[in-house]
Amino acid sequence: MGILNKMFGDKSNKETKPEKKSYLNWLPLTTIEQLEEIKNVSNTEAVLIFKHSTRCGISSMVIKQFEKLFTEEHQKLKVYYLDLLNYRDVSDEVGYKFQVMHQSPQLIVVKNGVSVHDAAQYDITQANLTRFI
Repeated sequence: MGILNKMFGDKSNKETKPEKKSYLNWLPLTTIEQLEEIKNVSNTEAVLIFKHSTRCGISSMVIKQFEKLFTEEHQKLKVYYLDLLNYRDVSDEVGYKFQVMHQSPQLIVVKNGVSVHDAAQYDITQANLTRFI
């Protein structure tokens, strides 16, 4: 088995990679009533809403890249996760309340009750999160 272990690797002796600490604490957005809370909280701090389609390959890639943007300095940002397929009514109300056209995936930043930034698809991965702290 020595030669096979060298060729395919001996998993029993391999050290496991340390798990990367996540600084992103998702808050589930599941009700229309939460939008009023988001609007109120946004008077003192920026609130982010990430609209995600669980059936979309682009959305799946973008959410992984978005999570990697978060560092220790971003850990206090409030970030809501909206599964727009399961909560279509909430997604529709987000667009109406914050005057943004629906896109997927989409990042909306709310400050002082209004959308101050929105990005869709791969543009989300270019967001400078530090400016929203």
